[in-house]
Amino acid sequence: MFSSTPTEKKAAANTIETELEPNTQKASDGAKENTSAAARTLDGWETASGLKKLTETWNQQVKTLMGRLSAEKTSLRGTSGLFVRNDVHTGDELRTLGPKSKLEGL
Repeated sequence: MFSSTPTEKKAAANTIETELEPNTQKASDGAKENTSAAARTLDGWETASGLKKLTETWNQQVKTLMGRLSAEKTSLRGTSGLFVRNDVHTGDELRTLGPKSKLEGL
């Protein structure tokens, strides 16, 4: 069954914003710094060029992951409002139909 509340969606979005995004960026920065330092240490060796290529790939993957986290956060926040607006719209449509009685028009 599909079920969640606006509060749960907001909490999940906030977790992405306050924990996952900053911690992912911090981990990425640390890995990038360590790999770059290793590449500098091995300058002139084939290993250094491999580490530089690895850093480029890593940066692209982190950029993709950060974009995905941001999109999920935005979706969670938007979905909550979408469900509320949909419920209100459905309720409004049902109210315009009015009560129908079999006795109406007798």
